[in-house]
Amino acid sequence: MPADKPSSHEPLQAGVVFHVHGVTKIYQMGEVQVHALRGVDLDLYKGEFTVLLGASGSGKSTLLNILGGLDTPTDGHVFYGDRDLTRATERELTEYRRYHVGFVFQFYNLIPSLTARENVAVVTEISRAPMKPEDALRLVGLGERLDHFPAQLSGGEQQRVAIARAIAKQPDVLLCDEPTGALDSQTGIVVLEALQRVNRELGTTTAVITHNAGIAHMADRVIHLADGLITKVNVNEIKLPPRELTW
Repeated sequence: MPADKPSSHEPLQAGVVFHVHGVTKIYQMGEVQVHALRGVDLDLYKGEFTVLLGASGSGKSTLLNILGGLDTPTDGHVFYGDRDLTRATERELTEYRRYHVGFVFQFYNLIPSLTARENVAVVTEISRAPMKPEDALRLVGLGERLDHFPAQLSGGEQQRVAIARAIAKQPDVLLCDEPTGALDSQTGIVVLEALQRVNRELGTTTAVITHNAGIAHMADRVIHLADGLITKVNVNEIKLPPRELTW
């Protein structure tokens, strides 16, 4: 992807991974226009664990999809380093998603006929410098479940396989959309511990969107969204471990 230098703002600060400037997103639903984002400005930093917090319809999933190159804004710019994703071609966005971003969604999307190890290997086979599937699974605490099929795993274990699959290609960024949304609190804690371990040990810039305010206390920063706008940003001077969160 060509390295388009920022033209509508000051040069990026050191350590800025994403610079979002004036981003809007409008969906046309028949004769109705839905304003999902209404002019978002945001920076995300290298190695940071960020929670994007908001109710359903606040725009957080739309913002995450734009950061991940799964969607494009109606207006504004999204810079990944010095690359303007809003000017990228489909081929460039595909390469960006393949080599730079790992995704974790609410539903695990594992291939039922493949073992945990094989589900992770699907990604490592098309990556530039991947981890071994076994190492990725050990990092999320599944070293003893390598050859189990999804049907033999609990919901939390399946989500951890999905995390291992996302991180095995060693992405710079991990984007997580309600990763604990389908899980009970105890299982969710185990999944959040896996995400925290990945962030700490690999230095992966991690953004988690959730409507669960309790999760916010484990983040470096909390970005609050409502009605397509960022309403406030909190910095956690003291971060809580997942097992101390109130759900």
